[in-house]
Amino acid sequence: MKKILFILLCTTAFACKKDYEAVPLESITIDYVFDPLDSLGTNSNRFLNAMYSDMFPQDVTINRVGGNLLDAASDDAISSDLEENDASRLGKGRYNAYDRVSSDMIWGVCYKNIRAANIFINNIGIVPVNDSRFDPLPVGLTVKGTWKAEARFLRALAYFELLKRYGGIPLMGDNVLELGENVELPRNSFEACVDYIVSEMDAIQDSLLSYPVPSPSRNSHRVTKGAALALKARTLLYAASPLFNGGNVDASNPLTGYSGFDKQRWLRAADASKAIMALGTYKLVDNTTQLFITQYNTEILFFKQWGANHSIESVNGPYGFGTQIGGNGQTSPTQELVDAFPMSSGIPIGTAANYNTNDPYANRDPRLSKTLFYNGARWLNSNLQTYDGGRNKPDGTTMQTRTSYYLKKFMGSFEEATQYSDVQRDYILFRYTEVILNYVEALNEYSGPSQDIYDLLISLRARAGILPGDEGNYGIPTGLSQDQLRELIHTERRLELAFEEHRYWDIRRWKTATSVMGQPLHGMQIVQTSGALTYNRIAVFEPRFTTAMYLYPIPDSEVLKNSQMQQNPGWN
Repeated sequence: MKKILFILLCTTAFACKKDYEAVPLESITIDYVFDPLDSLGTNSNRFLNAMYSDMFPQDVTINRVGGNLLDAASDDAISSDLEENDASRLGKGRYNAYDRVSSDMIWGVCYKNIRAANIFINNIGIVPVNDSRFDPLPVGLTVKGTWKAEARFLRALAYFELLKRYGGIPLMGDNVLELGENVELPRNSFEACVDYIVSEMDAIQDSLLSYPVPSPSRNSHRVTKGAALALKARTLLYAASPLFNGGNVDASNPLTGYSGFDKQRWLRAADASKAIMALGTYKLVDNTTQLFITQYNTEILFFKQWGANHSIESVNGPYGFGTQIGGNGQTSPTQELVDAFPMSSGIPIGTAANYNTNDPYANRDPRLSKTLFYNGARWLNSNLQTYDGGRNKPDGTTMQTRTSYYLKKFMGSFEEATQYSDVQRDYILFRYTEVILNYVEALNEYSGPSQDIYDLLISLRARAGILPGDEGNYGIPTGLSQDQLRELIHTERRLELAFEEHRYWDIRRWKTATSVMGQPLHGMQIVQTSGALTYNRIAVFEPRFTTAMYLYPIPDSEVLKNSQMQQNPGWN
């Protein structure tokens, strides 16, 4: 066999957990990995597990954007760091094709993943994997066929991450280009990329395990049919959205979206999400506080393994508990996000008779206290003091909240604890709440309000702890127009999926970022005088957004070395 050297995917040995195995750091041959005498497929399985480890995001942390959340570049939060950082650069548009924000402009990372997947797909066929030496599979599945389908999913996921950032990108097929070969490939159209991802998911869904997987301690991280359907549904939702469907930033450019609007694209998106719901195996988790720290729960469709740690608490927890306990307060949620949470009745604060500006967090949607910390919230056996000069906002030069709020979502239950301890957690990439929200959004855009939409929104609000009200509608008005229901769905999505890397992309695909990010973001200045608190809304960050920023610039290095590579509008 032709000897082709390549570098294994991991840059550090990956700690063994579940079915991931440590991968040696060395150059090895394809003959060694894909061994025609290896009936256990030992090395090829390690290669596949290394692909899981290396898939985006490579660093398993919610603070992956230069130490910050991606949402700190949206209108939901800002970085507490006063120095320029990756999140503030994204929020202010301080980047171009030459000087990119590498933590999220991941062109090279994704193509590395695509190449690895193609190596696996092209070579796994020669490995004589003996199914009898593995856990029994459902009828019709084979170990080798399932592995190959998983690799195709990981490849498609990398393409989607590129697609939502750049629009149409070069599709490699199953090709593995080597040094000396022609690498001047043109970008495929946006439509062709969408069709490719969808067709791949259609092709592999019945070759994958289904949830609940056998031996979850070994297999729960693996791609399932539900995950494949979820990637298809998310891809079609983006494709149907205004940025690409009727609002193309360059109307006649097939690389940046469709040339016109087609309402049927919303129907395809709705049907794709409905197919997941029809499986009947995924369900909302009642206790949303435990959702992110309870493994194998019924809401998770796909995740990347993380481990037992308290890194979220240490990096994002409220400042003021000393270096021994930790809490760097990296993320400052905005007043815009806080104001989006309704009252406990489900009625928006702007129209609720019981909203008190002098006690603004009383009688609010229970999701508010599960998503972020505010003044007086309980944490580490104390009531937080985020007023000016308080324990958790002492001012000065130390990094601390800039808005009077701190991130709470994803954290363990440390309200009455005296210090942090390790919590078992994974990095969730797809979950059932998103599927429901994808469905109701797409269905409303296609056909307008329906009882199905109302019932699903009510199920989310009931789970959240919103009061049912006399009419049992959980604060959702009846008789809404399509536009009014759209606004409500967008808000529910913002609240349910806060800090899960949806808002940043949602305001782009909805094509609302020019207005949302075209005005100052705010925090709450709280002043204590003689024991009384006063609350004043203050501007804390001045974002900037231009039409060109709806898509990232193609890396200048790619344009310079490839005469067929066309740059995105506004970045030449």
